[in-house]
Amino acid sequence: MQPPISIAIHGGAGTILRSKMSEQLKQEMLAVLEASVRAGYEILQSNGDAADATIAAVKVMENSPHFNAGKGSVLTHEESIEMDASIMHGKALNAGAVAGIKGIKNPIELANAVMLNSDHVFLIADGAHRFADSQGFEFLDEEYFVTERRRQQLQSMKEKGIFALSESKYPDDKKFGTVGAVALDCFGNLAAATSTGGVTNKKFGRVGDSPIIGAGTFAENGNVAVSTTGVGEYFIRKTVASDLAARMRYLKEDVHVASEQVIHGELEAMGGEGGLIALDSKGDIHFAMNSSGMYRASIDAQGAITVKIYADE
Repeated sequence: MQPPISIAIHGGAGTILRSKMSEQLKQEMLAVLEASVRAGYEILQSNGDAADATIAAVKVMENSPHFNAGKGSVLTHEESIEMDASIMHGKALNAGAVAGIKGIKNPIELANAVMLNSDHVFLIADGAHRFADSQGFEFLDEEYFVTERRRQQLQSMKEKGIFALSESKYPDDKKFGTVGAVALDCFGNLAAATSTGGVTNKKFGRVGDSPIIGAGTFAENGNVAVSTTGVGEYFIRKTVASDLAARMRYLKEDVHVASEQVIHGELEAMGGEGGLIALDSKGDIHFAMNSSGMYRASIDAQGAITVKIYADE
């Protein structure tokens, strides 16, 4: 019997209202989600590593203007792009993360380079850029990342005097968000990856949970891989990803129970809106959310593919 392989991805929790979602946009988003999960699954089918599968999946979404990661990232108060990403491999608990990144087409690849080619876990801003240069990364002009929709979104947020996650409950009905992937390869390795442009109108170098190991990303062989999406300030305070892993490790909760307890427990009571994807060592997948939906897709251990947007699907 072949060892199980499976993969799940998300494109952000919280979704465009059905009344605001055109059929064309819906089909475009579903197509990107399917392309993303298939890109990762193809690597798993070729006996590739779980981390490489998550990177391949995340890159598809980073390269799409429909998501708040890479191209299409939200704008800061200063009308610039600052991106964050992280990756974790469950075998030896290796991890890499970057924050405040500018000009890198695929921040998840830079996070992976930190994991593989440095003695560190987390690099930020100018230091991360110097490391990227030393690794031969190409720097793109910022115009590559900026979309007109994000310009309009920033102006709206500035006028209201607030900041907003593109996938949050704040007033932005054109919701696209943080992206992530979790995968199980044929060798039993679990991996998780997360990438984001952060929040619209953010100031002072704000960083959310996406690049923080244990909050936005976590993977541990024999246990679980997790990638989260939502209001980062709450997900950091509740160390959501590691909390889920701990519930499975110590309380022996399965991936479904642990995921729901974390998302609908104290996090929700605090006001933490969002969701997560989780994958256990047997290839069992769970999507949990306390929002109207989460852009998501998966290919399970039986090879069945699902692509969904709304919570009631």
